[in-house]
Amino acid sequence: MAEQEFQMTAEGKKKLEAELEDLKVNKRPEIVERIKIARGFGDLSENSEYESAKDEQSFVEGRIATIENQLHYAVVIDNKAIAANEVSVGKTVSFVEVGDDDEESYTIVGAAESDPFAGKISNDSPIAKALIGQHTGDTVTIATPGGEMQVKITKVTD
Repeated sequence: MAEQEFQMTAEGKKKLEAELEDLKVNKRPEIVERIKIARGFGDLSENSEYESAKDEQSFVEGRIATIENQLHYAVVIDNKAIAANEVSVGKTVSFVEVGDDDEESYTIVGAAESDPFAGKISNDSPIAKALIGQHTGDTVTIATPGGEMQVKITKVTD
């Protein structure tokens, strides 16, 4: 079975690498120390500090495994071979909904680095899937959970 590729920007990969380093170097040892201290409180069956530390350890180990997998199968997108006005991962696209004057802008990033509240949408989102490969001036129909919408791409920047 082929493993999934994780498209990401160079910046996104650096952030994941920094998070992984922090989890391994700082968080993991802190939790081990908390578990050791909590064990000293006696009966583990009713020890909330121990349970809390074990839960956090489980979360951190899961996050480490997830990040390691994403980095192992990371594909850093290089936009040098893509036309300046073409929408792709790593670029910011601005558009207006047809019949509306409010311009929206999003940076299309890999799923691992998406943050819609910061204007970064996943390349797997319905909006990004519809926009990738399109160019400035194109009108695109986007199928969203709320129904279809038509947008006109006004600008694409690196």
